[in-house]
Amino acid sequence: MSSTPAPAPASESPTEGAEKTGLRGFFGNAELLIVILLGIVSVATAWVSFQAALYDGQTAKALSLSQSTTAEAESLYLEGNQEYVQDSQTLARLTELQAQIDAGDPIAAEVYDALYFVAVSEHFGAAIERTDAINAADTEFYTSPLDDEEYQSVLFGAYAEKSDEAVALIAEADELDGRGDWLTLTTVLMAISLFLLGVAAVVRSRRVQYSLIVIGSAIFVFAAAIMLTIPVTWV
Repeated sequence: MSSTPAPAPASESPTEGAEKTGLRGFFGNAELLIVILLGIVSVATAWVSFQAALYDGQTAKALSLSQSTTAEAESLYLEGNQEYVQDSQTLARLTELQAQIDAGDPIAAEVYDALYFVAVSEHFGAAIERTDAINAADTEFYTSPLDDEEYQSVLFGAYAEKSDEAVALIAEADELDGRGDWLTLTTVLMAISLFLLGVAAVVRSRRVQYSLIVIGSAIFVFAAAIMLTIPVTWV
């Protein structure tokens, strides 16, 4: 009794067979996949390390500028405060002489004029004139020329500007330092990814290899996502 031969399986087209063979060959060759991933992660790690170094340099520069600006602001404050103290003493002496003038002392008027000419600066004199007008209009409250806003601005305006500049530089340094810290964390994560991929290259078990590849790649993708949130710098 003759047996009926089984039908021959349908043959795949040459193109379809080549595609399946190519994909299987690529994903089935774990060593090749590991080498490609190691190259990508190594380049990314070097780039992130370079960016972190640039941000560290920018942080140091901003801190140095903030320190010099703070010192300059303190110098301007001391200069303005010294003039303020001198003007306070001058105002006290002028007030005393004015009382003597009101009492009818003829010499006090000459001393007053001489002291005013020598010791009163232009901006302090303008403050005295403004506050004299205010005090003449309102006799219940005394307004001191030392509290005049324009006078205070002349003495301490430059200090305030430099102080604000120093604060802005410190804030900038903190922001740059934070970016550098995130990039450093990214470098550490990519180093872990490199370690796992390196281990995967030497193990024999395919299951272990692909497990390490998946874990290492996932860590790298997470690190790359952090890296992309940090602006690129070139200075």
